Amino acid sequence: MSGVFRSLGSFNYRLWAAGALVSNVGTWMQRMAQDWLVLTQLTHHSASAVGIVMSLQFGPQLLLLPWTGFAADHFNQRKILIATQASMGALALILGALVVSGAVQLWHVYVLAFLQGCAAAFDAPVRQTFVAELVRDEDLSNAVALNSTSFNAARMVGPAIAGLVIAGIGTGWAFVVNGASFAAVLISLGLLRGSELRPNARAHRAKGSFTGGFRYVWGRPDLKAMLVMLFLIGTFGLNFPIFTATMAVKVLHTDARGFGLLSSIMAVGTLSGALIAAARRRIGFGSLLLGAGVFGVGCTLAAIAPGYWSFAGALVVIGVAALTFLNASNSLMQLSTEPSMRGRVMALRLAIALGGTPIGAPIVGWVADHFGPRWALGVGAAAGFGAAAVAAAFIGHGRNQEARRAIADHRAPQPPQADAEEDRERL
Repeated sequence: MSGVFRSLGSFNYRLWAAGALVSNVGTWMQRMAQDWLVLTQLTHHSASAVGIVMSLQFGPQLLLLPWTGFAADHFNQRKILIATQASMGALALILGALVVSGAVQLWHVYVLAFLQGCAAAFDAPVRQTFVAELVRDEDLSNAVALNSTSFNAARMVGPAIAGLVIAGIGTGWAFVVNGASFAAVLISLGLLRGSELRPNARAHRAKGSFTGGFRYVWGRPDLKAMLVMLFLIGTFGLNFPIFTATMAVKVLHTDARGFGLLSSIMAVGTLSGALIAAARRRIGFGSLLLGAGVFGVGCTLAAIAPGYWSFAGALVVIGVAALTFLNASNSLMQLSTEPSMRGRVMALRLAIALGGTPIGAPIVGWVADHFGPRWALGVGAAAGFGAAAVAAAFIGHGRNQEARRAIADHRAPQPPQADAEEDRERL
């Protein structure tokens, strides 16, 4: 199998992708239902409360960083995934039971969001690097992109289903369905063919292995630039639950079904971005620059959108840009990192991209509460443009170095149009 879906030629990857797709639908149902529960049932349209939930859910990515990267590089990744996926499924069922029974309170959501975040902190770096055990190195970037395709295909379906479930039988059942959906991943992990797995190189246990990951990244200007970009967009830009929920409720005055439809429409953009990434065989800093810049433009268009459908159209633009940026950074960091360091580097990537949420989400929520959702989107736009500036500076620095080397070697520098293709080679 070749082209966009070439990674599906692997039995193990097909099995993993099928289980992940089912679970991802449930995950998006829970995300939409959780935002709706907090915003409309447990508070009086408090964007700050949604921001606190996001902080508690994503904060463990940074808080547990010394252990999550170590676990990803040193322990059996398949067993870690079984433990984390089972834990997250159980927590979803507990929240569903609380909501269905009518006993749920805001602090319950806070506690369970934090526990979910702890499980996800160990799960995410392993899940992102585990794909390297399922496919050949030359198909890794394609598999990463197809993972995003699955995640965002589910994003098209999950929120819309959640909106119908909430309107029809109640919010709690969305959490119950998500809890049950984790069984699909657990079954797929149990059925993988062990003989066809390509185990990643395990790091040797030694003192300073955690700080070794920081030293490795510190010595790589390309990785440092990507992490700065991820911090800007992850902290202030990837706050879609706040952006979409507050615009839906406070500005567009829609119901749960309308809110769910907005999330599904945004998924059209993210799915398109994932498929575009899957089709690419070459990636470089040019992709990061394009993704970050268009992300800023999309947030600007969303901030000034006059109505529901114009806002929905802007969400499509944001979705394409976000996935272009995130997939490019994911693939570049994995492919340019030594296999024995991948777990720690990816844990650091996730800690920067998601661990900044405890800083950004409350700020964005406060802006939405005091100045309005449109100004909160303006914060996201500024983050996108700032990240684009970092990418442009790195590319410009690389070109200057190439020109200096050419002069020193008494040869002509490569033409600028070749630089984008050479970025990958320099990495």
